[in-house]
Amino acid sequence: MRVVLLGPPGAGKGTQAQIIAGELGVPAISTGDIFRANVTGKTELGTQAKVYMDAGDLVPDEITVAMVSDRLAEPDAKAGFLLDGFPRTIAQAEQLRDSLTELDQHLDCVLELVVDEDELVRRLSGRVVVVDGKPVQREDDKPETVRHRLEVYREQTAPLSGWYDQAGLLATIDAIGEIDEVTARALVALGHQRDDDETAEQPTDR
Repeated sequence: MRVVLLGPPGAGKGTQAQIIAGELGVPAISTGDIFRANVTGKTELGTQAKVYMDAGDLVPDEITVAMVSDRLAEPDAKAGFLLDGFPRTIAQAEQLRDSLTELDQHLDCVLELVVDEDELVRRLSGRVVVVDGKPVQREDDKPETVRHRLEVYREQTAPLSGWYDQAGLLATIDAIGEIDEVTARALVALGHQRDDDETAEQPTDR
């Protein structure tokens, strides 16, 4: 399967991406990993991206999309993938669609993790790091900062829900609950049955 995972900060995308991809038998691909690999490997695209990153600017879509396209063209992604953190805008989604068309591929599903905003603020503002033996809240995890991050998500990324819904690709699930519960909902939405479930439902000899 070829899946895009959507959801606001704090929805648990990173955790679910790894688990769901493992269940589907496809690589979990995050833009963060792609950027690090290109910058560390000093690829042409990585060198171009680093100029913008060092200046504190956003990396242009054409560079980001080119990096993602290169990753999706690798052998392990030919049979499927799960994209986490990309696309972030409708413009990126359109470019991703065109890139997949060039690879003679298409998305099977866009899975959106839905969480109430107050719960997201509670989750993110509750995170701490330990500095000199003392728990400290990071600046980007303070409630006012978290709400700003969610506002940016609503403006830039949330419109993807409607865009993919119109394309008939969107599936939404409630992402509140235990990790395994959320995973189970995701797999049902994707039409995938876990191996242990399959075994449990095999007919018995009479």
